[in-house]
Amino acid sequence: MGQRDLTLSDSWHRIYNGLGYIYLFQQQYEQALAEIERAVSLVPNEAGNYAALAMALSEIGKTTEALQAAAQALRLKPAVPDLHLADVGVAYVVAGHYEEARAPLQRFLSHYPNHPLPHLMLAAVYSELGQAAEAQKEAVEVLRLNPHFSLEVHKQRMPIKDPAVLERHIAALRKAGLK
Repeated sequence: MGQRDLTLSDSWHRIYNGLGYIYLFQQQYEQALAEIERAVSLVPNEAGNYAALAMALSEIGKTTEALQAAAQALRLKPAVPDLHLADVGVAYVVAGHYEEARAPLQRFLSHYPNHPLPHLMLAAVYSELGQAAEAQKEAVEVLRLNPHFSLEVHKQRMPIKDPAVLERHIAALRKAGLK
C-alpha cells in the first residue's frame, strides 16, 4: 500500500517543489536541489519547475546553471499565469543580475501586488542600481505588507549559502531603508 501511494504521488510534481522549498529554507541545499530536480524530471515543460530550480541554484551559488534554468522558465508556459516570475526574479537578484530581475518581479507584482518577497527583492535591485527613490518606495511596501519586518530575521531566513552574497543583499536592503 505505501509503495503504491509513493508511485501515485510522483504525478504531483508540485509536492517535490514544495519539499524543495522546505529543504532550501532549512538550508539543506542538496536535498532541496534533489527534490526540485525531481519535479523538473517529472514535468519538464512546466515553467514553475524551472523557476524553482533557478531560485534554488542561485541560492546555492550555482549562478550559471541558475540563469539557464531562469531562461528556460521564461520560455515555457506556466500553469498559473506569471506565478513563476517571483522565483525567476529572486534567482536573478541573488545572481547579481539586477537589470534582468526587475521585469519578472514587476510583472509578478502586477498580478500579485500584496506579496512581500518581490517588493523586498525590488528594493535590493533598485538599491544595487543606485535608484534610491525606487528602492525606498519598495521598502515602504515591504513594511506596509509586513510592519514587523526585520533585516536580522530576514538574514536568518534567507537561504543564500554564500555569506558574502547574503551580506551584499542585506546591505542593499539596509541602503533602501530597511532595518
